[in-house]
Amino acid sequence: MANVLVLLSDLQSGRSSSAVEVRLLRFWEARNVRRSGELMGVDMLLLDSQSTMIPATVNVNRLATHLTNLEEGSVYSLTGFEVTRCNQNYRLSDSSLLIRFTDSTSFKKVTEPAVPIPLESFRFRNYSEMLGLANSNNQLPGNAPLITSSDYIYIYIYISDSLLLTDLIGEITAVKSTVTDPPQDKNRVMATIKMDNDTSVTMSLFDAQAVKIHDQLEQIGVDPRVVVATSVNPKIVGGRLFLNAISGTHIYFDKQTDAGERLFYRLVERDTGLPPVAPLLKSYAKMEKLSISELNDFVVTATSQEIDFICAGKVTGVKLDKGWCYVSCSKCFKKLQRSVSSLTCLSCNNTSAVGVLRYRVEMSIADETGEGLFVAFDGVIAKLHNMRAHEAANLLAGDDVNPEKTDAPPFVRGMEGKSYTFQVKVGPYNFTANHQSFTISRILGEGERAPQPEFVEDGGDDDNGDDNGDDNDGAGLVRRKMKDGGCSKSAGPSAKSKKARKA
Repeated sequence: MANVLVLLSDLQSGRSSSAVEVRLLRFWEARNVRRSGELMGVDMLLLDSQSTMIPATVNVNRLATHLTNLEEGSVYSLTGFEVTRCNQNYRLSDSSLLIRFTDSTSFKKVTEPAVPIPLESFRFRNYSEMLGLANSNNQLPGNAPLITSSDYIYIYIYISDSLLLTDLIGEITAVKSTVTDPPQDKNRVMATIKMDNDTSVTMSLFDAQAVKIHDQLEQIGVDPRVVVATSVNPKIVGGRLFLNAISGTHIYFDKQTDAGERLFYRLVERDTGLPPVAPLLKSYAKMEKLSISELNDFVVTATSQEIDFICAGKVTGVKLDKGWCYVSCSKCFKKLQRSVSSLTCLSCNNTSAVGVLRYRVEMSIADETGEGLFVAFDGVIAKLHNMRAHEAANLLAGDDVNPEKTDAPPFVRGMEGKSYTFQVKVGPYNFTANHQSFTISRILGEGERAPQPEFVEDGGDDDNGDDNGDDNDGAGLVRRKMKDGGCSKSAGPSAKSKKARKA
């Protein structure tokens, strides 16, 4: 006797003798983070003719039977399955039920379903609703299982709140990527998406997903306007709303979905005819090793930009005419102005600022091609010598002695004559007539690999403690914009191209 055709909403817990016709919306690998990412099976989302969405799972032992048959968007007849209740912490849809494939499950493609089934289904929420989810500790629909992607383990600790998921649609306005060529570890892509009422949110994708999206954006002929993202996890970080991708997140651009196509044409209708903006995808270039002569030439001939290079050279002199340290504001790290009875921070407009002693060491560094003036600030020197500036001052100065006016510690003066490999930060200041020095953002130890670029956002904390107009503000690594189809080129006699990932 043929199985009776029912709807997903008719299902009840237990083994089912009925048949359902469903569209396979999406599927992805499920892995156990407690067992080093061991593959548990495949999870999926199914949709019926009444737009009822329900999750389903195929155990790893049954993947050989079903995996090659899975095709997103196809319609299937499903029989011989088990229905169980979802864990309330890990629900993928509004349904409280979950379909499990068994040894007797049949999952066959259907070319002509008995009743038309929608092509897609999303649970879009606006910005305010996402904020509510991110701040909620309630067990709301849309929770995800504890799973991972194939290349990156996502560890979520469940205490009182659960992993709350939502779908997103909006205008994609910027993409920042740490993907290199070839891809290294810890890849990340961050996309800025404009939502309702011109509010924007940042969405992060990691590792395999980041590489996939980066490659996809590079291969698209024109920049996409619209992005649809499924099953993203809203979080509040630093008072801002961020969306994190999980293994079940799928990304669609422009007209790949009906919902995206409708928004795409609405945006096109609003176009003002203004010229297009800069290319959407921005990426890091690999840090290139330059000689000191090439570095000096670069800031003379290239256009103003922010970039890091690797340089190697010998310290030919430690310049102590400006001292070896300074007293900084504990909040903004800028140099404090001394008076008879107090310290004033002009940046914070605080006449009773709390002072912190920080390194600032100028050095002349030379290689076989040339010489330049470099400056290393607090974090760089403290890490190199394993001693903070105030600790060094305690070894040198007595009571009521201004450490800024004392001789440098022996380990600072002892750097003269030694060779190092430096990571050098070049910023807009270096392209001005006032340029006098390069900022060292890291000193590499012997045998230490040059660092891969990490993602940083504009307006990051300044750890350099700039004490006058001659030095660069800001610490850490910086972005380079991709130009001319994926390359960022700089002028200069070296004629070297700083190349970001290009397919």
